[in-house]
Amino acid sequence: MTNTVDPSEVAKFEAMAAEWWDPNGKFKPLHMLNPCRLDYITTQIAGEFEKDLDSATPFAGLRILDIGCGGGLLCEPMARLGAEIIGVDAAERNIPVAQAHAAQSGLTIDYRHTTAEAMAAAGEQFDIVLNMEVVEHVADPLAYLTACQQLLKPGGLHVCSTINRNPKSFAMAIVGAEYVMRWLPKGTHEWNKFITPDELFDLMRNAGLNPVDRKGFVFNPISWTWKLSDRDLSVNYVTAALKP
Repeated sequence: MTNTVDPSEVAKFEAMAAEWWDPNGKFKPLHMLNPCRLDYITTQIAGEFEKDLDSATPFAGLRILDIGCGGGLLCEPMARLGAEIIGVDAAERNIPVAQAHAAQSGLTIDYRHTTAEAMAAAGEQFDIVLNMEVVEHVADPLAYLTACQQLLKPGGLHVCSTINRNPKSFAMAIVGAEYVMRWLPKGTHEWNKFITPDELFDLMRNAGLNPVDRKGFVFNPISWTWKLSDRDLSVNYVTAALKP
């Protein structure tokens, strides 16, 4: 079994674990981005599995895996929508934070300190795998995405977001977010680990996935909000792929 976990990357997030649910803390960018992420994720799931988002628990009957779940910012909304949600993270300190917040929120979520590779080796299967802002932190993206593919049932949906690699993403995601705005600790991201949309599509195809969609997450510095874009994938972007 290939281990794609990068210990130095895990250590970065271990150090920030207690701050996951502070909207003005080190994860402020994720809290700001979360409504936009959820809009994309829920729309893709509803379209692929013919679910009505206006119903009370539209994702009832779906088994969803959130890899790199952190404190549970995506797991909790998925649980509220009725899904059976499993959140896993390689950073052990994130799990008790996520468990405590789920308990406070009255939600039943299965959180585990483990990796995608270990779950794939155990034969776990899911309708949907959420792989948000993780692939730029792993040691071997192809091996990691192959594990994600193995975790999907045939016809399953893989949603993956990451950061493009170009001068603009260096200026925005590293200089802007880490040094100017100080939204993230310096060194959170390494520009050479960023992946272009075309590279990610090639990696997913090589991992046995069929890419079907990609959109940009675009930040508006005037309104301080994020929106989805069909055209601007220059910094943050998200993709959808299916397992044949």
